[in-house]
Amino acid sequence: MTPDSDPETAERTEAVDAAGTDDERVPDIPADAVDEAERLTRLARAADRRGDDAAAEEASVYRERRDDLVAEHDYETRIRDEDDTLVLYPEEWLEDGVVQLDRIEETDRGVEVTLSGPGDPERWQEVADHNDDLVAAVADDAPEHEANARALAAFASNHYAKPLEKLTAEEVREFLDEYYPRNAWPSEAQASLIGESVRKLFAAADTEPPEPVEES
Repeated sequence: MTPDSDPETAERTEAVDAAGTDDERVPDIPADAVDEAERLTRLARAADRRGDDAAAEEASVYRERRDDLVAEHDYETRIRDEDDTLVLYPEEWLEDGVVQLDRIEETDRGVEVTLSGPGDPERWQEVADHNDDLVAAVADDAPEHEANARALAAFASNHYAKPLEKLTAEEVREFLDEYYPRNAWPSEAQASLIGESVRKLFAAADTEPPEPVEES
């Protein structure tokens, strides 16, 4: 990995041995923390695309959570704009946010995550736009379901990079049991509607959920 002296965010290329496992990782930050940092970065970007004040605040929260997470492992995040890459550097490499080349002894301690998707950034954007269109359809028909619909669309786009109607039963269950309560911060009223919201989103895509979704 070539150290970057002027970094700042984006998708998945880790500076580790290609065949490495967690036990063999040179970076001091564990793989699950890297995955979560990537996910939070994508969620922040999705919020940015909405372009309103509430979305800007939401994006700021995601980025703060990401930065706090990597700081627990003595790392800092940057986005390298020229190739759209999220870069995680050990704190001791940096001074006032700038990499100090004379402090780098093992470049493999750094981590890079390319944010443009697995070699196909246009496809990722296409998926996100498709899912956002389904959210808009639900919002037009039933505004009270918009926040829930947006949460599932963000999950499908940023966590799995796939059209939401292609989510498997296991992935929908992951959304309902893990992602939604931890990341969507639903109100009691929103949480009471989530099952119906999921069904409405799949209906907007002219398909059925992969398994029956019960009322909350």
